[in-house]
Amino acid sequence: MQPVGGVTRPHPHARAHARPDPAPSRLKYRMQRWLLTPGIRLGLRVGVPFCLCFALGSAFMADPQRRDALTLFMSDLRASIQERPEFMVGLMAIDGAGRNLSEDIREAVALDFPVSSFDLDLEQIRQRIIELDPVETAAVRIRPGGILQVDVTERQPAVVWRSRSGLSMLDETGAHVDNLVSRTARPELPLIAGQGADRAVAEALRLIGAARPLADRLRGLVRVGERRWDVVLDRGQRILLPPDKPVRALERVLALNEVRDLLERDVTVVDMRLRARPTVRMTGAAVEDWWKIRRINGYGQ
Repeated sequence: MQPVGGVTRPHPHARAHARPDPAPSRLKYRMQRWLLTPGIRLGLRVGVPFCLCFALGSAFMADPQRRDALTLFMSDLRASIQERPEFMVGLMAIDGAGRNLSEDIREAVALDFPVSSFDLDLEQIRQRIIELDPVETAAVRIRPGGILQVDVTERQPAVVWRSRSGLSMLDETGAHVDNLVSRTARPELPLIAGQGADRAVAEALRLIGAARPLADRLRGLVRVGERRWDVVLDRGQRILLPPDKPVRALERVLALNEVRDLLERDVTVVDMRLRARPTVRMTGAAVEDWWKIRRINGYGQ
């Protein structure tokens, strides 16, 4: 620095030795700020490698021979894992089912053992078993040792239903259990008949329970008009019950029979459909005898 007229001036060569300005240019500054944004950083860190890998993979898979070789390799690798001995299922065990039902289950499932456990859809197998009429519930699992375990709860037949299609056994809910060739095959089960009887099995069982005093004479129940029941006894006798509260109406008949021996007389029909006025229909021979008695007593003059 040289003082000139009392004013200090910089040396003429000092500007040549001054330090450069470290601040970036405006374009470079904006470029750096743009590269620091989260989206651009993510794209550079993830997007660019992904695009490169995708491009290389597409170029590799463009050759059909390479695609076939890769598919075959993956299939062999999958088979080598799934077909290991610890993953193979060799047999099926069924518990809770009778012999006939067990055979039906094996036919419904139709598996060709041994089979890999990876190829078994247990829920689909369970649904196939549930669709069988005699099956109420079913559980399917794979036991250690390569055993497909099937636990079944069978429906218990409660009645025999005679319909237009023949004889069949129903459980207490009205679900179909099995068909019958003849009534003598299950004589211990009560008989119901008529269209719609299968939808009222619970009510039929209550009537059968109420008719225990007549168990030796009871032949069955007949559904009439899909709305009410007839109780059929031996000797051609019938008790016509109303659609509402049929059990109570049957109990009234049983009480009257206990007091008056109503069903031991020459009666063909006891009509309880009109609650306020029950009626009795007698046999033809009993009617003729009744008229003869009236004529003898002079009532028929």
